[in-house]
Amino acid sequence: MSAADWTSTADIKDRLRRRWQRGEILASAIRQDGFFPLRLPIKGPSSAQITTDFGAARDWIAKWRNQTAVPLEWRKFSHRLFGENEMPVAALIPTAEYAVRLLGTRREWEIFGEMIFQCRETFPELLDWMAKRAMTAIELADDWQALLSVVTWVRANPHSGVFVRQIDAAGVHTKLVERHRGVIAELLDRVLSPDAFDPDTRGPSTFNRRYGFRDKPERIRIRFLDPDCAVAPSRLGLDLTLDADRFAALDVLVERVFITENEINFLAFPSCPRSLIVFGSGYGWSALGKASWLSQCEIWYWGDIDTHGFAILDQLRARFPTVRSLLMDREILFSFRDLWTMEPNPTKVSLLRLTTDEECVYRALQAEGTFPRLEQERIPFSTLLHALNTQVVKVEEDDSVS
Repeated sequence: MSAADWTSTADIKDRLRRRWQRGEILASAIRQDGFFPLRLPIKGPSSAQITTDFGAARDWIAKWRNQTAVPLEWRKFSHRLFGENEMPVAALIPTAEYAVRLLGTRREWEIFGEMIFQCRETFPELLDWMAKRAMTAIELADDWQALLSVVTWVRANPHSGVFVRQIDAAGVHTKLVERHRGVIAELLDRVLSPDAFDPDTRGPSTFNRRYGFRDKPERIRIRFLDPDCAVAPSRLGLDLTLDADRFAALDVLVERVFITENEINFLAFPSCPRSLIVFGSGYGWSALGKASWLSQCEIWYWGDIDTHGFAILDQLRARFPTVRSLLMDREILFSFRDLWTMEPNPTKVSLLRLTTDEECVYRALQAEGTFPRLEQERIPFSTLLHALNTQVVKVEEDDSVS
């Protein structure tokens, strides 16, 4: 250890600041765990270093002796050059208030104290959360009262069945709840009784269902590829958007359903007997899952040839095991290598519902190292027509879009 490794007063302040940034000092206002007085060890020169670098060691001890910012613990030592002397071995921070003064964080400390007071008065069961998530809590200080108002309202109105917009509480609005759903969920789970929420739903996307709020209706856009199968085509046209319940209740003579993620492909898809096409929604297949009649249809999924395209196909098969992929094979991928782009955020998860051929393509995408992707809109339309005619059913190119 060289003189550069000896602890300085700045080092002590840096270590104390790291304790603050981890929330430990704020948490000490709640926990009675003896965090203070806080002892921070000081590294100083060894006996050999005092001998070889006497001047530096003397100056180092003098700097510590002259500082008045923090109390110190001293150890007596005897040295042939120094004689009988003392060396600092630890900085002693007696209280949280003392630490706050050193760090210049008094305002945050006082705000946190007010937040603790509010919780003790209304939701003492949240104090443990505040101690564990102290820095998160202090970041939410401006919205804290409104967040507690949400918790108060939900506890008083379990399984309300209303939209979040209808929460009637001071300072509460839809954007506030949407912005802080994760934190609100953590607070509600600590306050609500077990029968006041749905324990089987987790994550931000299921917030409404978990706490009894009404969800926006899921919308499904479809286009009939055969007018003879459409619902009142002369009055409604062939391109319809339905909520999940009405989609599930469709009574149409459809034998074949295509799903694509690209809107232009959805619109340009050629006429096909007894068929319709669905404009996909990425990983959101819960709305389609309500339509039991789909299980009687031949379902084809046409997505991008990239890792997420296969992950979406895999998830779709969790609801409809017989789904087939369209234009997502190795031949298509390497036939249009000049049209590849790079996938920005590839997934590497194991996909258990791919066919052997699809698994080979999925692995090939990963083996390339740079995670190439072939987006579906880059594939020539003639290639789609050929695939439909050879793999699915005889079709004719149709320039009209309804």
